[in-house]
This record gives sequence, structure tokens and C-alpha cells, in this order.
Amino acid sequence: MRRLRRLAHLVLFCPFSKGLQGRLPGLRVKCVFLVWLGVFAGSWLAYMHYSSYAELCRGHICQVVICDQYHKGIISGSICQDLCNLHKVEWRTCLSSVPGQQVYSGLWQGKEVTIKCGIEESLNSKAGSDSAPRRELVLFDKPTRGTSIKEFREMTLGFLKANLGDLPSLPALVGQVLLMADFNQDSRVSLAEAKSMWALLQRNEFLLLLSLQEKEHASRLLGYCGDLYVTEGAPHGSWHGAALPPLLRPLLPPALHSALQQWLGPAWPWRAKIAIGLLEFVEELFHGSYGTFYMCETTLANVGYTAKYDFKMADLQQVAPEAAVRRFLQGRHCEHSSDCTYGRDCRAPCDKLMRQCKGDLIQPNLAKVCELLRDYLLPGAPADLHAELGRQLRTCTTLSGLASQVEAHHSLVLSHLKTLLWKKISNTKYS
Repeated sequence: MRRLRRLAHLVLFCPFSKGLQGRLPGLRVKCVFLVWLGVFAGSWLAYMHYSSYAELCRGHICQVVICDQYHKGIISGSICQDLCNLHKVEWRTCLSSVPGQQVYSGLWQGKEVTIKCGIEESLNSKAGSDSAPRRELVLFDKPTRGTSIKEFREMTLGFLKANLGDLPSLPALVGQVLLMADFNQDSRVSLAEAKSMWALLQRNEFLLLLSLQEKEHASRLLGYCGDLYVTEGAPHGSWHGAALPPLLRPLLPPALHSALQQWLGPAWPWRAKIAIGLLEFVEELFHGSYGTFYMCETTLANVGYTAKYDFKMADLQQVAPEAAVRRFLQGRHCEHSSDCTYGRDCRAPCDKLMRQCKGDLIQPNLAKVCELLRDYLLPGAPADLHAELGRQLRTCTTLSGLASQVEAHHSLVLSHLKTLLWKKISNTKYS
């Protein structure tokens, strides 16, 4: 026994020893090598995860920079006092996926919240100790001193027209912006309030949250300080791979994605209820009060839900206004349709004769969502529903992004899907 233990000890620490290879079966040497390789790979992944965590999670820097600007009187906002003076905003778990957009779960006024802040300038390695002044000059540079409220209103309207399109509803949205800027309700907008609101409007998700505030499937804005803003707490995620470290997520095989969904996800009737909410959200994005919006990263990672299994969009970063997408595509040189891609999956065809991107997207929101729902709803679906649900989802995925087709089929296909799912769960505890 003692000799065997010594031998095993030598195998672990000297797997390539020629003497041992001669004594041990080749299979055992291979197993030991694989174990060693697994330990090495695991150690490397752990090291990369923790080094990436330090890069991704810099909420403390974000708070220092924001509070520095607040104490200088450059910015203001409804939560500045609690954040910087009273320290009543509690930062909890880091949820960031990119360094420039800090996302944390937190606690404020006894509520679970999500804290979001951009720190691109302060992460610049060349900025060093000058990071806060850079932020003041680059981000909080508009409007300038002496700007009247009328000029700020026109400036805001011009910005919204450029990003959402020339819509008759925009003056009402400008009114909302000015009301939000005047957080202390003193019937005037100070320079610090105007600078904060202008910086917030540059954040794509904030602009989307503002445009979708009346919609039940977008998180509600609760407060802001400078360009840091707080929304309702992050919804539960439908993609359980999201709990993995960011570096490990791409390594998860697609088959394991589906398995995790079935093992750890909600029961099928709850998934049907979440899917109905997602389809309603697609309706809200199509010809809403402030124009049409495109979902440009359609993944389960963005499908969230509340404790009652009502759908909530987990992340609006990759939802884009139609005007912004068309501006990006207009006159863009291309060789293939892949050259005409906005975000991850908002893709337009390439006119190979003119070598320019066309304006209509290949797939509308509904077609991409239906592709997602095939993997989300068909596994575990009731036997009497499976065939019809599969057929309707297949029909839905063939919708094209051509305006003529979308107008003709979009609402009809969406209505049939919602009705099919609702009939199955209505008059049950799941409804």
C-alpha cells in the first residue's frame, strides 16, 4: 500500500517520467495528463475571471467621479444628496458586462434597485489623476453658461428629432425631460440640472427608458445624479447561463443552454406567460408614441420577469430607434449583408449593384423573437399544443423586414400567437 501511494504521488507530480510510463498503463498516464490539463485550464480561467472582474466592476470609481462633480456644483439630481452626502444608496452586486457601463444591484429607500453609470473617460489609462476634470470637460460640457431655457428646450428637441425621428409627439417628450430636470420643483432649470439631463440623454438606455416610461414592460426610472441613474431592481433572468462569469459564457455549448433552461427555468405555463409579455413588448416597440424601435440583440439574456412572472426587458442597451438604425445604414458601403449590421443582429440587405446598404431590415423584431421562443417554449410544451405552436412559430420566423409585409402580417401573426398561448393558461393559477 505504501509503495502504491508513493507511486500515485509520483504520477501526479511527474506525469511524463519515462520510468513511470513504462510501469503504468498508457490509459492511466492519459487520464493523469487530462486531470493536470483540467487543473491548469481551471486555474487560468479563474485568474482571467478575477482580473476581468477588476476591470468590469468599478462602481467605486463611478461614485467618486459623480460625487466630485456634484460637490463642485457642476451636476445635480434627485439622488445626489442620498448618494454623496447621506450615503443612503447601497451598492451591492456587480452586474456589469462591459467596463464603460457600470451596472450594480443596490438598495435605496428600502427598495431593491439597479444602479447604472458610464465611466468611459475615467477608465482611460492616459487620464490618470486627471480623470474627473476630463469627465467635466467631455461629458458635462453642454449646455454652456448663459444658455436660456428656451435654447435648452430647442436643443433638446433637436437632439430627440435626430435620434427618434421628426414625430409630432416629441414636444410632449421635451416637456417630460424638463420636468425631470427640475427635480426640486422650483419651476426653474439650473445649469447643473440642464447639464445632468443632457448627459443622461446621451445614454442610449436612458433615452429608451424615457421613451417607454408609459409601457409596463420597461423598468421604471427612480432617480439620477449627473449621468448616473437608478431604476427598479433587475428582473429575474430567463437565461441561467447569465449567472456564469462573462468569460465562461461563450464556452457554454448551445445544447447545455437548452438543458439549463429546462432544469432551472420556470415551469412551462409560467414561460408561456412570460412569452405573452415579450410579444406585447414587441407590439409596444412597433409604431409606439415615439416611433418604432428595433431589438438589435435578441437573446434570452435580455428576457427578464418579475416575481409574478410578468415580462420585463432586462436590458435596453441594444434596443435602437428606427431613425438611428436608418441613419447608420443610409449610404453605407457594403460587399455583403454582414456589412450592413447594426448592433448584433439588426441586419439589412446589401445592394450588390450599388454596393450600398438598403433601408429595410431583413428580419423584423417579431421574426427574431419567434426564433427565440422556439427554443424557449417548444421544449416541455403540452402535447396537444406542441404541433400548432411549432407551426405558428415557424410561420412567424419567415416574416421579412419589408415594410409592406410587416404592415400586412405583423399584427395578425402576433395576435394568433398570443391567443394560442393565452387560451392554454387562462382560467388557471398561471394567468
